[in-house]
Amino acid sequence: MTHQTTLLQYEAPWPVYALDWCKTPAPGQQIRPRSAFRLGISSLTDDFRNRIAIVGLQDERVLVEDDYADYADFVTLTDAHHGYPATSLQWQPASANSFNWSQKAGVSELLATTGDALRVWEYANDGQQGMSQYVGRPASGGGHRLTLRAALSGQSKVQNNSTGAPLTNFSWNEKSPSLVVTSSIDTTCTVWNIDTSTAITQLIAHDREVYDVAWLPNSTDIFVSVGADGSLRAFDLRSLEHSTILYETPAPKNVPPPPSSPSQSARPHTSPLLRIAFDPQDSNYMSTFHQDGQDIQILDMRSPGQPVMELHAHRGPINGLGWSSTDSPLLATVADDCQLLLWDIVPYKQVPAASPRNASSGLSSPRPDVKKRVVSEPVMAYTGQSEITNLAWSPQIAGMTMPTGLTTAPGEWIAITMGKSIKALKV
Repeated sequence: MTHQTTLLQYEAPWPVYALDWCKTPAPGQQIRPRSAFRLGISSLTDDFRNRIAIVGLQDERVLVEDDYADYADFVTLTDAHHGYPATSLQWQPASANSFNWSQKAGVSELLATTGDALRVWEYANDGQQGMSQYVGRPASGGGHRLTLRAALSGQSKVQNNSTGAPLTNFSWNEKSPSLVVTSSIDTTCTVWNIDTSTAITQLIAHDREVYDVAWLPNSTDIFVSVGADGSLRAFDLRSLEHSTILYETPAPKNVPPPPSSPSQSARPHTSPLLRIAFDPQDSNYMSTFHQDGQDIQILDMRSPGQPVMELHAHRGPINGLGWSSTDSPLLATVADDCQLLLWDIVPYKQVPAASPRNASSGLSSPRPDVKKRVVSEPVMAYTGQSEITNLAWSPQIAGMTMPTGLTTAPGEWIAITMGKSIKALKV
C-alpha cells in the first residue's frame, strides 16, 4: 500500500542561502535508504560566523506516517564553521563515487563551497546505527564528520593582493569530477583540479563581475559564464585566445542618448545576468535571467544572439532556477513573489534549420529567423509563506518499503529556502 508524505520541513537555526540535495545515497549505506534524503545547507549572516551543515531525515517513517508531526522531518547530522557566507554549496556529482581519487577514503563524500575561497569538504558517517537512531532529537555526533580538505584561492590576474577575490559560484564537472570551474567578482574564471589542489588555468572572462558558470554537459573543455556586463559567453579550454558571446542583454529602454562625444562611462550599463543552467537532456538549451528580472530567457546555442523562449509568470524578481535530472526534465524557478514554478519547455522547442557554422569556434552563427516563443503557463506552482531565495532538485529517488508494509513511490523532490525554513516537495 502506497501512502506518502508530499511535504517535508526543516527549520534551520539561521537564515539559509545555499543548498544542494545529495546526488547519491551514502556509500555503503544502501541498506539505509533515508541517506538519499540529505541536504547540504549554508547560512547567510553578515558576520564571520557563518556555518554549513548537513541535514538528513531523522527517520524513514516521516515519509509515510503522520504520527511524527511532533518532530522535525530533518535533523542536523553535522555542521562546520565557514566564516564568510557560502555563495554556493554543492555535493559531489554521482560520477565521483567511481572516480579514482588520490586522497579520499572510499566511504566518504565530497562537498564544495565558494565564498572567499573554493573549499572542498570531506563528509563521512562511521555510524551504522539502527533506524530510529535519533527520533525526536538532533544527532549528537553519531559518527557524522565534516572536515575541510582544501581551501583554494589563487593569485588574482587583475588584482594586486595576494589572496584571490571573492568567488560567486562554481560548476562541478560530472564527466571528470576532479575539475571545478569558479567565477569571481574580479572578472575571472578559474579551472581547478581539486584532486591535486592546483589551478589549471585562470582567464579574464568578462568586463565586469562574473556571477555564474556552468560546464557544457558531457564536456571537460567547454563552459559558459554570465555576469554583470550582461553577456553570456562560451569558453573552450583548447583555444582560450578567444571566447564566443552567445547572448547580450538589450540596452535599457528610456535611457537618454549619450552626449555628442560619448565616453566609455556614458554608455548605459545593460542588465546583469545572474544565473546560467543547461538543459541536462538537450545541452543546446540554456536558461538564464536578469538582475531584478521577472522572466526567464531560454537560449539555444544553435541560434545565439536572442532568446528562443521567454517564460512569463513570476510577479517579482527571480532568485534561482534549476533543471531536474529525469529523461524529460522540468525547469524550476523561484522568486520574491513567494512562488515556485515548474516549467516543461519540450512542447515549445523548435529545431532550427541548418545554420552557417563559425569555423573558428564550432558554434553556430546568429540566425534572425528563429521566432521567440512566450510561455506563460507553468505546469505546476507552489506558493510559499515568504520570498523563496533558492532551490535544489533531488535525483530520482527509488521507492522504499517500510517495516510496517507501507511503501513510497519513486520520484523526484525539490527543496526550497525561505528565510530559516526549508521545504521539500514531492514533484
